[in-house]
Amino acid sequence: MIIRAGLLYDGSLNAPRKNVDLVIDGGAIRELRDAAGDCDLQAACVTPGLVNAHAHLEMSGEPDPMTAILAMPPLQRMLRAVENAQKSLRAGVTTIREPGGSEAISILVRDAINEGRIAGPRIAAAGFILCMTGGHGWFLGREVDGPWDARKAVREQRKAGADCIKLIATGGVLTKGAVPGLAQLLEEEMRAACDEAHRHQMRVAAHAIGTEGIKNALRAGVDSIEHGHMLDDEALGLFKKTGAYLVPTLTAPTCILENSEKGGQPEYVVRKAREINEYMLRNIRKAFESGVKIAGGSDAGTPFNYHDKYAEEVILMQRLLGMSAQQALHAATATAAELIGLHRGVLAAGEPADMLLLDRDIANDLTTLRNPNAVFKAGIRAGA
Repeated sequence: MIIRAGLLYDGSLNAPRKNVDLVIDGGAIRELRDAAGDCDLQAACVTPGLVNAHAHLEMSGEPDPMTAILAMPPLQRMLRAVENAQKSLRAGVTTIREPGGSEAISILVRDAINEGRIAGPRIAAAGFILCMTGGHGWFLGREVDGPWDARKAVREQRKAGADCIKLIATGGVLTKGAVPGLAQLLEEEMRAACDEAHRHQMRVAAHAIGTEGIKNALRAGVDSIEHGHMLDDEALGLFKKTGAYLVPTLTAPTCILENSEKGGQPEYVVRKAREINEYMLRNIRKAFESGVKIAGGSDAGTPFNYHDKYAEEVILMQRLLGMSAQQALHAATATAAELIGLHRGVLAAGEPADMLLLDRDIANDLTTLRNPNAVFKAGIRAGA
C-alpha cells in the first residue's frame, strides 16, 4: 500500500517533508520516498498515530469514578475497558500505557488485542497500582507497607503479566480523603519497588502531585512522574539529573473544572482540582521551558475526560505550555512512545505503520487532530 502525504510530520522535531509516499508492507513502513506515480490513499497531512501515556480503560469519564468503580462488577469493567480501547483507536490513539486497573483487566485486554481477537491500540499495562494502605486509588490498588512488601507487590504484577509498574507517591483528586499535596508511599518503599522493577526491565511511573512526593519518587528512581503539578526548582533539578519524564495530564483537572456546574461530581473532587489547577498552569510550563522531557498523557477516564478526546491534551500542551504544534505532536508521539518503550512513535523505515491522515496542516490548526480522515495501526485501517 502507498499513502501519499502532502505534508509529512514524522514525529520528530525535524522540519516536515512535502509530497512524500509512505510505502507500507507487512504492517510496517518499508520506505519513505518522493511522491511519484499512483497511490492508494492521500492526505493533506500525515502524522504518526497518537500515543497516550496515561489512560485508565476501566473508567469512562463518569462524574464520580470512585463510586462507579466500586459499584461496577468486574465483567462490566472489562466491557468498559474493551469499549474504551476501541474508542481510543478510532480517535487516532494507536498506543496506550494503562497505568493501573483492577483484576488484571488491562492485561487481558492487551492480550486480546495482540492476538487479533478484538480491535484496539497497543497497550503497556501496569496491573494493580501500588499504594499505601488506604492511599490514593486503593480501590484500584494493591496496598503495600514497607520495602519488602513493595518488592513482593512488583513481583505479583510481573507474575500477572504487567509490562510496567505504577506507584502512588502522593494523595490525589478522585479518592475521598486523599490530600494531593501530602506524600504517601515513602521514598524507601518506592526505591525498593523501582529496584525490583528495573531488575526485570519494567519501567516505573509515579502518581505524584505534591512537592515532597514528587521529589521522593524522583530520588527513588522512577522513570516518570504523572501529574507533577506542585513541583519546585529542586524537583526540576532532579528531573534533569535522573532523566525522568513528566506526564502532566493537563486534560484531567481542566475537564473537572469546565464541567463543575453540571453536577454529579463530588464536592471534594472539584475543590481539589481547583486547588491544584493554579500550580499546574504555572509549574508545568516552567518545567517545559526548563527542558524537562514532557510526554503526552491525558488521564483519560477521569471525570468528563473521554478516551476518544485525546486530541484535547495535545491542544492544551500548545495552549497552556506554549509549545508549537509540532512540539505538542512530538510529546504525544515520539516522546510518549520513548517513555512506554513499545516502539519509537515515528514514521520511518522499519517502524510500525501507525499513522493519521488529516485534512490540513497541524501547524495551521492543531484541532485537525480531533477528526482524522483515517487512522492506521500496523497498516490496517481502524474500523475497516
